[in-house]
Amino acid sequence: MNNYGFAGNNDPGSKSDCYVSFELRDSGGKIIDIKSKVLALYGKSIRKLAEDILDFFQIEHAHLDIADTGALDFVMAARIEAAIRSKVDSDKEYLLPKKRDNNRPSLKEQFRFSRLYLPGNSPNLMINAGIHHPNGLILDLEDAVAPLKKVEARFLVRNALRNLNFYGAERMVRINQLPKGLDDLKAIVPQYPNLILLPKCESPDDLILVNETIDQLKKEHDMGDFPIWLMPIIESAKGVMKAYEIATSASNLAAMAIGLEDYSADLGTQRTREGKESFFARSMVVNAARAAGIQPIDSVFSDVSDMEALAENVKTSKGLGFDGMGCIHPRQIQVIHDNFAPEPLEIDKAKKIVLAFKEAERRGLGVVSLGTKMIDAPVVKRAQRTIQLATETGKLAKDWEHQS
Repeated sequence: MNNYGFAGNNDPGSKSDCYVSFELRDSGGKIIDIKSKVLALYGKSIRKLAEDILDFFQIEHAHLDIADTGALDFVMAARIEAAIRSKVDSDKEYLLPKKRDNNRPSLKEQFRFSRLYLPGNSPNLMINAGIHHPNGLILDLEDAVAPLKKVEARFLVRNALRNLNFYGAERMVRINQLPKGLDDLKAIVPQYPNLILLPKCESPDDLILVNETIDQLKKEHDMGDFPIWLMPIIESAKGVMKAYEIATSASNLAAMAIGLEDYSADLGTQRTREGKESFFARSMVVNAARAAGIQPIDSVFSDVSDMEALAENVKTSKGLGFDGMGCIHPRQIQVIHDNFAPEPLEIDKAKKIVLAFKEAERRGLGVVSLGTKMIDAPVVKRAQRTIQLATETGKLAKDWEHQS
């Protein structure tokens, strides 16, 4: 029997992480070896954490080797637990006390211009990602994690939800494709994520199964009515054709996204910058989402060096009706925000419509007119949303009516 378990990263350039080797023994007591550049400062606390975790799992004889490259305590705890549980059959979870009040709920209709993907097994990319102020941070357990690292990534993402500073960003997790994603849910749902992304969604049955699991876990962990929103990702031809059924399959859907890399592969075509090959699919997702009353969210733009092309892509996305898109590098966030936000001409027109609507209301009129044109309800609603977007993105002062 192989009694060795491993977890973490030991690449030469690895930062803010550690590599843990665990050997379960029959005798000899507990041996803990630590290699760290900050051993003089933090050696005692690292050893104490390792001893606490070994005691928690009632391990009396083992050799634990820790090579530290600046891991925070929640990262190191996740690595040690993952290495141990790969060799010790236990359902117990070693949870550090929460350092952050990460139980803040999010709203179904809040802005999701940008969502930044963070590989779920790379703590160095997680730690300060929130300072770039994306609308959402996605801790990714799916494509961004190597197959052999997925289990240990689950421990890290669980701990990050409890201890990472998200700087106000919505706390999102992309689970693995079902059925593997159900095991992810068991680890992350009790940590109060705001939103869960379901990759490669092709049927309403996927959402029904996920919600059944979420509801069961919320009851088990006494989470009350804390909202956990879902964002299915459409990534295949079958998913596109089922888009409206998926969008209307659960009341806790906040948005529906499209993933164009996998979709293009499913079509057997290459993804192009112009996006002609995905026009039908993107339009289907937008229309399905709008008909269902949820947000349509576009795919990522993979060229992180070309900001001009990104800006054009965002404008195209906005023109198709999307409310936001994914990003894979922090430098993309501001470009996405700037180009999804309303333009000056849009804002000026919306201001006039909203003021005309309020004047009609004040006078008790049943119709709204702007000059010689009659304004119907959908136009007023769109203008109100434009004003809301403009004020939330800083393009318009919140007290703009008093400045007009």
